[in-house]
Amino acid sequence: MIRASFQGRLGAFALDATFSVPDQGVTVLFGPSGSGKTTILRCLAGLARLSGRLEVSGEVWQDAHRFTPVHRRRVGYVFQDAALFDHLSVRGNLLFGRRRAGLGPDATFDHLVQLLGLGGLLDRTVGKLSGGERQRVAIGRALLAAPRLLLMDEPLASLDGDRKAEVIPYLEALKREASIPIVYVTHDVAEAARLADRTLWINDGRIVERSDSPASPEAPEARELQARLAEIGASALVAELVRAGAPEAVATLAVEALAARAS
Repeated sequence: MIRASFQGRLGAFALDATFSVPDQGVTVLFGPSGSGKTTILRCLAGLARLSGRLEVSGEVWQDAHRFTPVHRRRVGYVFQDAALFDHLSVRGNLLFGRRRAGLGPDATFDHLVQLLGLGGLLDRTVGKLSGGERQRVAIGRALLAAPRLLLMDEPLASLDGDRKAEVIPYLEALKREASIPIVYVTHDVAEAARLADRTLWINDGRIVERSDSPASPEAPEARELQARLAEIGASALVAELVRAGAPEAVATLAVEALAARAS
């Protein structure tokens, strides 16, 4: 299990988030920009230090008496920007992850190259890669460092629709094969629906709801809500969902996601 509880302020922003999720599969942190998703991710990585406790697969990384530094947490982190080394080839960027972990090339390298479709790119300079290819290399580099936890901070946010469509199948393959937990940040309902094994809904620095069976945006109930949104508008649909028993913050996020998908 991953058991986390973080409380505190970073500037004007206050976070008060507590959750427990399995240490397998994909946990999506879903919510609007500024809701606290990236702050939680940074706390998991050890890049931000707030009060609280963090336990990953039985090992305590943070409590009242200890704080494991980021370089000892064995966390892979994929950012919005791939942040590759321009002076290295694709192969060099991938092997950097192995060297950083004190590991040499092995069958893991070949398997990940195949899984992420990078075989024809290994000797290419990263300046000649598309945005989608760069993100696939960044994911491979993070995984080759043999992390115990993979954190992904809106890795598709900087890509256009075609590039997103290129990368999503590789992420779905990674979800099927990865033996480590993945925490994935997004405010895109389609990404959340396709990738999540469970979703934590976040708003104003708090986890307001958890879903272990995210509905596909193509599911009948989602299509019905989309039609209802077009019929009565966002505010009325939020009120309708609240009357049906949904927490107001969750209803608001769900309607915002539907509206974004319709635009």
